[in-house]
Amino acid sequence: MTLDDIIKEIKDDPRNKEYTKRGIDPIFQVDKNAKILLIGQAPGRVVEETGIPFNDKSGDKLRKWMGIEREQFYSKEIAILPMDFYYPGKAKQGDLPPRKFMAEDYHEKILKQMPNIKLTILIGAYSQKYYLGKNRKKNLTETVKNYKEYLPEFFPIVHPSPLNIGWLKKNPWFEEEAIPELRQLICKILS
Repeated sequence: MTLDDIIKEIKDDPRNKEYTKRGIDPIFQVDKNAKILLIGQAPGRVVEETGIPFNDKSGDKLRKWMGIEREQFYSKEIAILPMDFYYPGKAKQGDLPPRKFMAEDYHEKILKQMPNIKLTILIGAYSQKYYLGKNRKKNLTETVKNYKEYLPEFFPIVHPSPLNIGWLKKNPWFEEEAIPELRQLICKILS
């Protein structure tokens, strides 16, 4: 199965009909040469308009955390695979959660297209719950705080959303300790 076959399958999936009808393609970035994989929650409204993953304020913060420029972020070395490939809509606070079937039905097929992944960065609670399962801690803060336990395969981080400014203020260790280590790993993998 090729990536084009998988994209066609996603677009033809009746559960994605409303997006396909509006001409919205699944939003992710995949390349067989990718070395770093980012698994986030779902595209936001702004990203849906451009069709480019992390093409928003969250993406700006994420690139800063990773210590890479926009050009490298959107290169063949970086893959981006959200838990849902479409914007799920607005909730009371933030966006609705990603639809569960997307990761369950399509992630494994897409991951097979990328045999060279050296590090998977799990962004936010949805990807951590799905990929770490019983190995994650009691909450996101504890999971992220214990990021070293998941290396070398996974590096869990908080979502870079502007809505998480309070979390970042309460947890200064994240940007003081975890982020420098993340940057160092990324630099080593991409050099």
